[in-house]
Amino acid sequence: MNGALKLTGKIALVTGAGQGIGQGCALELARQGADLIVNDRPGSDVLAATVAEIRALGRQCWAIPADVFTRAGCEELVAAALQAAGRIDILISNPAFGLRGFYLDYRPEDFDRVLQGTLTSGFHLSQLVCRHMVERGGGGKVVFISSVVAEMPFARNSAYGAAKAGVNYLAQALAVEMFAHRINVNAIEPGWIDTPGERRTFSAEVIATEGAKLPWGRMGQPVDIGRAAAFLASPDADYITGTVLPVDGGFRFKDLRATELPPELKK
Repeated sequence: MNGALKLTGKIALVTGAGQGIGQGCALELARQGADLIVNDRPGSDVLAATVAEIRALGRQCWAIPADVFTRAGCEELVAAALQAAGRIDILISNPAFGLRGFYLDYRPEDFDRVLQGTLTSGFHLSQLVCRHMVERGGGGKVVFISSVVAEMPFARNSAYGAAKAGVNYLAQALAVEMFAHRINVNAIEPGWIDTPGERRTFSAEVIATEGAKLPWGRMGQPVDIGRAAAFLASPDADYITGTVLPVDGGFRFKDLRATELPPELKK
């Protein structure tokens, strides 16, 4: 996406934009010329920094705190976004809530919370934005942030993996229904990304050590996901819809390298 800015004149809504992948997406969309509506949870102490960075790039930016884990919060966000910016051309749907635990011990209420925060929230948000896009006419771009765990059944991650697999299906089903309205709907599956959330779970030493073992020799960065999101939101991706795009530096296949195989299988 070198050369002319591909998103000039577009208005994008990005949820979870205070830090991590959401922030990476918001900043890359701004670098490509879009004006931004950025969302984070009410009381967020990090959203203001994202706003400042976007405005420093010369873009308009509106910050709208709202709880996207609820239907009412999504309605509040979309209504406020339309009042502030007038329209939404691009949605980066990035709500997520994860809680690890062994399946036999997993509390039913926690399973419900993970599905609500990761899958159901994506339904609410995308439905409201797509209703606006259809009514407005002229097409649009919707990008869901999924995860490679949708395809990789990690232990202690059943709820989150199931929710992200649901996100993939939701994206593809929505893409089919949006054909007639020329609204492109796709999903991105990040691999292991170096975010503040991961830093709270793993030490810097673990992140450095494990990152070096990955095929690309490092963990992913939020900007890696942002660049993919900016591409899918651009005119260059006009003929791409209903696609689930892994952006993982080969994480899914890290254990398939010949160097990791027993000697007799290397022949």
